[in-house]
Formats: sequence, C-alpha cells, structure tokens
Amino acid sequence: MKAKNFEKQFDEGVDITGALNLSKAKRVLQEQKRVNVDFPTWMIESLDREATKLGVTRQSVIKVWLAERLELTASNASLHRMRAGTAAR
Repeated sequence: MKAKNFEKQFDEGVDITGALNLSKAKRVLQEQKRVNVDFPTWMIESLDREATKLGVTRQSVIKVWLAERLELTASNASLHRMRAGTAAR
C-alpha cells in the first residue's frame, strides 16, 4: 500500500492494522530490563491492597508510581533550571 493511500485510510478511520507488519514493531523507549528490589513486608501488603483496589497487579502499581515520581522530579528539575536561568539575567 502506498503511503498516501495508507494515510488517507487512516484519516478516514479505516482499520489499517492489516497493512502493518507488527512482528517487528517496537515501543520507543520501552525496552524492558529486569531489576530485583527487596521491600519490607508492610510495603508489599500496602502495594497489594492498592493493587486490589485499582484492579491491577502489584507490578503495575509500582511502575505507575515510579513513573509519576520520575516525571515529577524531571519537571521540577526543568522548572528549577528555568528559574535559575531567569535569576541569572
């Protein structure tokens, strides 16, 4: 399928997944690497309660919370750099 036809079908809401070779698809910046972390029992129990409440796995809770914290840290660092640059003027 030519790119123009592909884009036209996509824009029209046609299901174009049949035209994709998903066997080689990769999620950018989503490569997985296994790590082991030891948590105290009380923390595991709290994570399990939260996971049950949300209807997800413990691993999902950990990943989402870590991602949120890392994004917050990155945005705070960016804001700090912007303020430092403004103060230097």
